[in-house]
Amino acid sequence: MTQRRIVIAGTGSGAGKTTMTIGIMAALQKRGLTVQGFKCGPDYIDPSYHTAVTGRQSRNLDSWMLSENTVKEIFLRGSEGADISIIEGVMGFYDGKNPQNNDGSTYHISQLTESPVILVVDCQSMARSVAAIVKGFQSFADDARIVGVIANKLGSEGHFKIVKTAIEQECGIPVIGYLTRADQISVPERHLGLIPSLERGELRPFFDALAERVGESVDLDRLLSLSGAPPLTAKSEMFASRQRSGRGHARIKIAVAKDAAFHFYYPENLELLALHGAECCYFSPLAGESVPEGVHGLYIGGGFPEEFARELSANEAVKASFRNAIQKGLPTLAECGGFMYLTDEIRTTDNQAYPMVGLIPGSVTMQPKLAALGYREITGNPANFLLPGDDQARGHEFHYSTFATTATVTPAYQTKGMRGVKAEGYIQGNLIAGYTHLHFASNPAMVERWLDKCREVAAHG
Repeated sequence: MTQRRIVIAGTGSGAGKTTMTIGIMAALQKRGLTVQGFKCGPDYIDPSYHTAVTGRQSRNLDSWMLSENTVKEIFLRGSEGADISIIEGVMGFYDGKNPQNNDGSTYHISQLTESPVILVVDCQSMARSVAAIVKGFQSFADDARIVGVIANKLGSEGHFKIVKTAIEQECGIPVIGYLTRADQISVPERHLGLIPSLERGELRPFFDALAERVGESVDLDRLLSLSGAPPLTAKSEMFASRQRSGRGHARIKIAVAKDAAFHFYYPENLELLALHGAECCYFSPLAGESVPEGVHGLYIGGGFPEEFARELSANEAVKASFRNAIQKGLPTLAECGGFMYLTDEIRTTDNQAYPMVGLIPGSVTMQPKLAALGYREITGNPANFLLPGDDQARGHEFHYSTFATTATVTPAYQTKGMRGVKAEGYIQGNLIAGYTHLHFASNPAMVERWLDKCREVAAHG
């Protein structure tokens, strides 16, 4: 019995992977198929598009942050009930953590999931040379699994015929579709206002237009025939039920801030909390909702608090609820946007300063370009209840702001990236905060420790 899955890979960033992936998802859904989306690497934005198009939670597949078996577990869990799974690649097909190997690359994910690959190629200003590029990608690694090509950014239908002839003759695989430069539909802003627009359904006309365009110029029947793959198996390790029973413990409740300002959470982080017996209680600081009463822990994820700085700053009651809960010892994890919200102020690019919660001494200043981007190897410290001592986890940083303080603070972590090792974040009492996004599946003991700390605090409360 075969299963349907396909990787949409690119020759590089900007080749058109996201546009093509969204268009294919939307077009297949219009045919009545149940489509499941995945994204290679540590990305929160593209999966938001997938989720909006398919109506199913898209998931990240990351073979650097997670073990190979965990990647397959996530894939199998996410694919349940779907007619086809579509995995969007990251950067170029072979780009990953290390330039000397394929670890963490789209190629690596295609190997782990035993998935056929469609290569999206930017054909602008080329003809027969496109075949040389495709042939290079085919031969660069053993068993590249490239089964077809979609040509993008062509000048005309005639240009497509030239490219198609060259690739099929020299590479022996079909070119199943194309988009011309005139066909290009710009993907809506992938930063400002994305989440509220998706939640309100404002991008549905864009998805519909893209589905129509892709449906006209991509052979979806051929794509479906190429997507057949053997059944995939994985050991049930990371996501086997771990709920505690018979120990006399009340169910632990974790308050999770979730709205347009705070929405960057790996689905598996929340699911691992649930599997370990926690109940996630969602609330919206942006909508004026305070930290819920009766919770035992607090999780404030990343997002775009700077885009809602005025509204967040003005709601004194909500800010006070965070201060009171955390100062009373509520075990709290604040990542990136959550970390920013807990500082003294956020200063936007127009040099306006907005007072925030004021628990972390220092100021966050927005920058016109990326301040940090990349994978992180994370080491804790003795005061960190998630990662005590030299315990380690993996995650990533991605932010446009910098943090400055004149106070003496205790960092939450030591992180290692391409530019070396640095102290990162802030820890005080039961508050752990920093720019780093942690993936709990890289070290699930973090979940157990968090819930144990919640029980400990509740018992003495």
